[in-house]
Amino acid sequence: MFNNKTILLTGGTGSFGKKFVRMVLQNFKPKKLIIYSRDELKQFAMMEKISPENYPIRYFLGDIRDLDRLRRAMQGVDYVVHAAAYKHVPAAEYNPFEFVKTNIIGAQNVIEACLDAKVEKVVALSTDKACNPINLYGATKLASDKIFVAANSYSGSSKTRFSVVRYGNVVGSRGSVIPFFLNQAKKGIIPITDPEMTRFWITLEDAVKMVWYAFENSYGAELYVPKIPTMGIMDLADVVCPGVPTKIIGIRPGEKLHEVMVSEDDSRYTFDFGNYYAILPAINNWNTDAARVGKAKPVELNFRYSSDTNPQRLSREDLKVLLEQYVHRGHELIHRDDVDFYE
Repeated sequence: MFNNKTILLTGGTGSFGKKFVRMVLQNFKPKKLIIYSRDELKQFAMMEKISPENYPIRYFLGDIRDLDRLRRAMQGVDYVVHAAAYKHVPAAEYNPFEFVKTNIIGAQNVIEACLDAKVEKVVALSTDKACNPINLYGATKLASDKIFVAANSYSGSSKTRFSVVRYGNVVGSRGSVIPFFLNQAKKGIIPITDPEMTRFWITLEDAVKMVWYAFENSYGAELYVPKIPTMGIMDLADVVCPGVPTKIIGIRPGEKLHEVMVSEDDSRYTFDFGNYYAILPAINNWNTDAARVGKAKPVELNFRYSSDTNPQRLSREDLKVLLEQYVHRGHELIHRDDVDFYE
């Protein structure tokens, strides 16, 4: 799929970007991988491990708010993964328009640059918080999702195709709750927002494979949702930090008790593709396209895919086995196979 292709990743120095690059280099022979991000220190650290002298990789400093810079970076690109975003929920509540400028206007800039460069396919990363959003971060990502889906309507002669992948909390990502709990445990107490809280969980490896699935199977305008397990926050805390006392601090600004990835309103456009659901667009009658749907079956009307009712649960033993594959470093969990690369 990626052999002899040029791939650009926005936000490529993040947890997902580094894992994506690692896995692509292990499984394919790309013509070029372009890392587009604005943090020069992270680029420098990544460049020390994956040098342009030894790998087909290039580093572009730039912000997705800068359309001219994006257009320059997109020249000759075949595939784009859009991972750049502001993501911190409470920060969005206090800095709303900064999130709008990056997550919405930045998304439109990526689309414009991809269309101008006649990129073949684009996959944008979304979040469970974009489904029925109650916080500013989720609202900006919902707007971004809608923009990427609609972009297929005006790709015109460029024939660029856009799709979206939506998933929950990532086990190994920077800033996720597991390394947060581990760091807080050193202080002797773990803050819990609400003991009834549940969340979807996915590994970085599975998140990357989901993006590969979208590149390989999308016709354009699909929003893919993986079937992944759920775990309660108290079970999570007990496995990650056994014996450490907890303190209930209340839900943070903009935070949900449970997350939803497919809402009842989405159900009329949602199809079951086995390991994934796909929410097909409500516009242009694309959801009835036989080639796009294939053998997938529509979900029941008013179907809801929510973390509190999800039948697929991550047991304590499952989590213990999963965590054995990782080591804790600062604000991240790093897979043991990736330690040399990340450090």
